[in-house]
Amino acid sequence: MVGVILSQLLIINYWGDARCGTIANLAILAATILAYSAFSFKKKVSDEVATMLDNSSTLERPISSDQVISDLPPIVQKWLLKSGAIGQEVIYNIYLEQDLEMMMKPDQKEWMNGKAGQYFTIEPPAFNWSVSLKLNPLLNAVGRDRFENGQGEMTIKLYSIFSIAHVKNDERVNQATLQRYLAETVWFPSAALSPHVTWETIDDHSARATMAYNGTKGSGIFHFDETGTFKQFMAMRYKDAADTVPLEWTITAIKTETRNGIEIPVESKADWKLDNGSWTWLRLKVTDIRYNVRKTDHTRF
Repeated sequence: MVGVILSQLLIINYWGDARCGTIANLAILAATILAYSAFSFKKKVSDEVATMLDNSSTLERPISSDQVISDLPPIVQKWLLKSGAIGQEVIYNIYLEQDLEMMMKPDQKEWMNGKAGQYFTIEPPAFNWSVSLKLNPLLNAVGRDRFENGQGEMTIKLYSIFSIAHVKNDERVNQATLQRYLAETVWFPSAALSPHVTWETIDDHSARATMAYNGTKGSGIFHFDETGTFKQFMAMRYKDAADTVPLEWTITAIKTETRNGIEIPVESKADWKLDNGSWTWLRLKVTDIRYNVRKTDHTRF
């Protein structure tokens, strides 16, 4: 940017001969602003993740079957056993990467492709999710959702510069992000034993989980098949901060695989139930998942 300014000052002094150089300077300036904005956004996320990991507790004891899983609904006990979480060390943080397709509006015709990275901690419960989206061949956007200290925050920026959406300090957003955290514990099933989560039996294949943390509370119903494999999560959730009534929100497992010794859904879709029918707004694949990552690995994404 200093070079552009000096160059432009020279061009002004020799305007008659060098004025065309202004076009090049404008192009360089635009590229510099875009590059710096992208760097700045990634640096902000990296700093947030570093703080989140620094504040997390590290637990390294194994989860054994003599723990109090007998107090959980039978289908949740079956899920924990089937997933392979019992007998392994406690998961205290998680890093995963996703390939995803997203629709911002129900009437959108084409899927937007994106890649995301996400970190979780168990104690305290928190996540930080950053995404890069291709809106069309010319436009891209970045977004960051996070849940920390019981509060949620959502940000979307065009070219990492222009804010499209930014919401925080809102009770509905806090609850919605907590419910998202609760739904995504299927990627780290040992979180079912968290002291912040209580369970109640619905039927032979379903159980309701209620999570309360730092003044924010939310719940959802986990559905499993007869073997204990996770199939779907459903919650009444606010779609955005302007909503006055929560809508039915579902996460459905499409494909399940064992990763790092834990059976998890690796392909999923998310739906909102609207007045005119169900709207699938997200499809994702987990391309990488790592448990108990070192705190120095937070710069990975």
